[in-house]
Amino acid sequence: MFDESNVASSGSKMALRNLSCHYDETMAFFYNKSGAEDKWDKTQLILVQVVGSVFCCFILVSNAMVIAAVITNKRFHYPFYYLLANLAASDFLAGIAYVYLMFNTGEVSRRLTVKEYFIRQGLLDVSLSASLSNLLVIALERYISVMNWKVHSNLTKRRVTLLIVLVWAISSLMGAVPSLGWNCICNLSDCSQLAPIFSRSYLIFWSVSNLVVFLVMVAIYIRIYLYVQRKTSMLSPHTSGSMNRKRTPIKLIKTVMVVLGAFVVCWTPGLVILLMDGLHCTKCHVTKLKRWLLLLAVLNSVMNPCIYSYKDEEMWTTIKNLMCCIGNGTRRQRSTKANTRPLSSAQDTGNSQVPSEEVNNDSDILKT
Repeated sequence: MFDESNVASSGSKMALRNLSCHYDETMAFFYNKSGAEDKWDKTQLILVQVVGSVFCCFILVSNAMVIAAVITNKRFHYPFYYLLANLAASDFLAGIAYVYLMFNTGEVSRRLTVKEYFIRQGLLDVSLSASLSNLLVIALERYISVMNWKVHSNLTKRRVTLLIVLVWAISSLMGAVPSLGWNCICNLSDCSQLAPIFSRSYLIFWSVSNLVVFLVMVAIYIRIYLYVQRKTSMLSPHTSGSMNRKRTPIKLIKTVMVVLGAFVVCWTPGLVILLMDGLHCTKCHVTKLKRWLLLLAVLNSVMNPCIYSYKDEEMWTTIKNLMCCIGNGTRRQRSTKANTRPLSSAQDTGNSQVPSEEVNNDSDILKT
């Protein structure tokens, strides 16, 4: 009887310990409890940080150039391009998130506090949610414009601004949900392996909701594509003079479809792995694929500015002009500094020499 009571009391203590909150613990505690591993070889980690830093610099600079191109070129002052610039802004945030992640991974991640880990993962979640929300809004904007067979929709700047604010509000909320309480800090038995303080139920919700949005966007673009195919086949041969004008919305659709395709290819494997982790698939070895899936996510943010520039000649021309202006401004600044540089002592003594005419006059006087 005494032994049974001891076993019962020890079991209740273990249960209370699992249900108690551990906000003051470092991430090493949660990694050990969940059985997750985030160990990197030192050489491998340095290589990833160097290569990743180059990629992130490209992400930051290229997406900043896309945003600047939309702002400076009046031909881009339409709803589609405003939303495209907002998509570039989400990729810009993703670049910042990747930099923060790269230098807070490996052994460093085990020394992070709970708050620091929430910031690290929150930046990634906000950037992903913003990219996904932007793509969904762009899909709806393209659907409206194409169904009316117009290059651009009739959305006003006020409505576009409200849509952009709504995108970032939803994205910020999605990124903050784990820190607001949907986590396993107070229930260690529900912790996931890929994100040791995120509950498995949250990973299921996160991955399923994003995959559903993927399917919705694919369905929208299939509907648009079929409509455009039917519409172009109905155009009579004598309207060939206006075909360039008609091809413009088709070009914009192709650009967005390529962006969406790259996004789906790069993010779907990661979302599937998150879903497997949420379903507690012990045989899936989800932690072994974590690094490669992160690399795919980084490549997506690298690809997007290249797609904008390759598929849109006006965008590429504007970006080249911006780079030329920056280069010319730098050279002009250097030449201005060179012209205003004070004279050296050698130049001062050279300028203070007696003129040759006076020297000749003096020598004539001596001769006389």
